[in-house]
Amino acid sequence: MYTLGINAVYHDSAAALMRDGVVLAAAEDERFTHVKHAKRPVPFSTWQLPYDAIDFCLKEAGITLADVDHVAYSYDPSLFPGMPKQEALTIELPFHPTKRKPTNPSESPWDPLFLSYIVNAKAQLLDGAPHHLMKRFKGVDRENGFQWHFVEHHLAHEASAFLAAPFDDSAVLTMDGRGEGVTTSLGKFVDGEYTRLRQVELPHSLGLLYEAVTSWLGFLHSSDEYKVMALAAYGKPAYVDYFRGIVRYRSDGTYTVDAPRLVERFGPARERGGPLEQRHFDIACSLQRVLEETVLQLANWLHEQTGLPNLCMAGGVALNCVMNSKVRDEGPFKDVWVQPAAGDAGTALGAALWIDWRERAAQGNAGERRRHWRMDHAYLGPAWPDDEIEQFLRWSKLPFRRLDDIAGETAALLAEGNVIGWYQGRTEFGPRALGARSILASPLDPGMQAKLNEIKDREDFRPVAPVVMEEHAADWFANARVAPFMLFVFDIRPDRADRIPAVRHVDGTARVQTVNRRQHPLYYDLLDAFRQRTGVPVLVNTSFNTRGEPMVNSPRDAVESFWTSPLDALVIGPFLVTKHGGQR
Repeated sequence: MYTLGINAVYHDSAAALMRDGVVLAAAEDERFTHVKHAKRPVPFSTWQLPYDAIDFCLKEAGITLADVDHVAYSYDPSLFPGMPKQEALTIELPFHPTKRKPTNPSESPWDPLFLSYIVNAKAQLLDGAPHHLMKRFKGVDRENGFQWHFVEHHLAHEASAFLAAPFDDSAVLTMDGRGEGVTTSLGKFVDGEYTRLRQVELPHSLGLLYEAVTSWLGFLHSSDEYKVMALAAYGKPAYVDYFRGIVRYRSDGTYTVDAPRLVERFGPARERGGPLEQRHFDIACSLQRVLEETVLQLANWLHEQTGLPNLCMAGGVALNCVMNSKVRDEGPFKDVWVQPAAGDAGTALGAALWIDWRERAAQGNAGERRRHWRMDHAYLGPAWPDDEIEQFLRWSKLPFRRLDDIAGETAALLAEGNVIGWYQGRTEFGPRALGARSILASPLDPGMQAKLNEIKDREDFRPVAPVVMEEHAADWFANARVAPFMLFVFDIRPDRADRIPAVRHVDGTARVQTVNRRQHPLYYDLLDAFRQRTGVPVLVNTSFNTRGEPMVNSPRDAVESFWTSPLDALVIGPFLVTKHGGQR
């Protein structure tokens, strides 16, 4: 049984494909279209289906759309609040957004068109694929072909956590900007059954509050929230009482959020690219503090209700690794797992997981109630074989040579202070570079953070992250646990801080990725080779892209990014590409 999951709502369009309980492929559409977060300037074009990501998933499985049994779309238009169902399905033409004025801040004049687009998504999948992709979209029996399922947005987030986590049973917490009408869900997954315990509805949203402050600080909302998290480390909680007045926990697993009125309180918003003042740092810090306090209260309530030792989380708010670490360190749960594609891209995976789980259970076979897959790595995207990479390099007339010892020779370059584009294996699913499409550097140089931010044209305050061999993590980072997805921070051990200054954030922490040999053998071997040369089992790892671009996907993407940035070398498959010439 093949199940295709699709996200095409709001941002981060993506697709995922499963076969009989096992995930075969998953990818964000941005990696193919180069439209970051799949957010386009025209409102309704944002909701275009992720045809390229779908095409990749089908190609990876060696099937066409006609072979798919179920398609799960991670949004249910029938649950959209504040609008009669008939109005959601019809639009008076010629359409103009002023024909229907919103009655509350959570509505948009584009809502009728938005909903109509979703309702017609099945027809769009059958008829709207670009011509160059049509061969994998043809031949579907319109009467007896795949079954179409609208899956509630937050259920897709929840399933992406509890059906992918390493726990059999778990408490479940999902938080984002908004789904159809819900912003936060709390539940439990026990003995194969998921039970909702509480939900928070619009307009009360921790995600939308964080988005509002992100915009006021001059960054892009639904995109740059991680910058606000980084900014918070430079500030003091000078305005924490103001944000505590906006966010009120209600002691029953819910909260309220008042409209922040930031301009009224703090004055005009910072212009994008404008100077950063201390008050900007303090506002970010205060917001971050209140987010952490509120989520800890939610986690405590959830633990009281469930008594379960393990928590899994998803939703865009769960990409806040500082908050996750507070829940891990100060919360009641023994272990915390976060979906690596916690944002909306992960709902494509979650929708597929949920429908696959439900349909297999409906078959009545007790064996089908078991989980056949757990997400111990995120390498689910495209890969290119070595011969195709070599063919492209030769066609491009680039200077390159085949490496005899990829890990050892690359480690030597890194130990000499070179910054390397690293392109190996299948692309990561989710927003973090995890050693497949990474820029790597030595952590020994105190100036490396500034160098990398200059190479990537990033803001000076942005930290860079370390990757460490799993078995050595606790020697370098206090109380380090397994963290393969770079979604938690740890304190750098004081006696080690001077050895790895490039990855130390201003507050003494680092956003750590651990790696073992099962997850990515070559990546692990590179770390080990660097350790043998330097005594340090740590490298700097940041995403292989430049400002405004998604992470590289194809060999062409990698070469273009390499040649248009000051990277020193590119290690792509078994080949080394340099800018100063080399052996063919």
